[in-house]
Amino acid sequence: MLGKLDSGIAARIIDEALAEDLSLGDPTTDAIVAPDASATGVILVKQNGVVAGLEVASEVFRRVDEQLTFTPLVSDGDFVAAMTEAARVSGRAASLLKAERTALNFLQRMSGIATLTRAFVGAVAGTGVKITDTRKTAPCLRFFDKWAVRLGGGVNHRMALHDMILIKDNHIALAGGVRAALRACKRYQELHQLDLPIEIEARSIRDVEEIMSEGGASRIMFDNFTIEMLREAVALVGNAVETEASGSITLDRVSEIAETGVDFISIGALTHSARALDISFEILS
Repeated sequence: MLGKLDSGIAARIIDEALAEDLSLGDPTTDAIVAPDASATGVILVKQNGVVAGLEVASEVFRRVDEQLTFTPLVSDGDFVAAMTEAARVSGRAASLLKAERTALNFLQRMSGIATLTRAFVGAVAGTGVKITDTRKTAPCLRFFDKWAVRLGGGVNHRMALHDMILIKDNHIALAGGVRAALRACKRYQELHQLDLPIEIEARSIRDVEEIMSEGGASRIMFDNFTIEMLREAVALVGNAVETEASGSITLDRVSEIAETGVDFISIGALTHSARALDISFEILS
């Protein structure tokens, strides 16, 4: 059963994934595997990385066949070496085969995201900077993508549009400028009796100065700033609001960005470009 994950959201996503694969049956397995045949399979992590999604994989097997026994051998969030057995699953052989691909799809994607996140977190260790994700997730998989980021040691940015007010460049363009956009959002909050955090994107030092002058923001996102601009912007803001660096963040430069003193570094690549971890499911002979 799902524990840490919200069972309603997770179950709906898992059911849709299983329907995609199994809604019209599995004639190959039905033709070859006897209905009463039993087997044990092992989930094998074939490269170094962070395991993420065992709880999801367990639920996939359970929803295919409640009689299956899923035994985790490591924990979500563990870094493991190549050829580590992450779990064993026992029960009806046909059920194992019908569930394996969907379980692995979740597990490989989540583990890939967690592994990449852990690499970025390690690169900024000791700076106090938090690595955070974005909304650049796979459609309908955001719930799992963002959980994988947390398992990798990162923190989540907003889950969806309702979580906070985030004023981006297109909002600013349509509002008529930084000040106009901030004022509109402050009026909206007052009118609707909301108390959402307000983050606003800055694309220049002049933007930062305007934002600080206007007030009302709780975090400023420095978008595609150079290292020199980041240092200047952080000095300008001080401790008045939270700061976030964003845009074209790579592993080879993230530590340098962290050393400028920003509070957060947001990285879309955590969820839109993470390479799936190599994980297989093998029936034991």
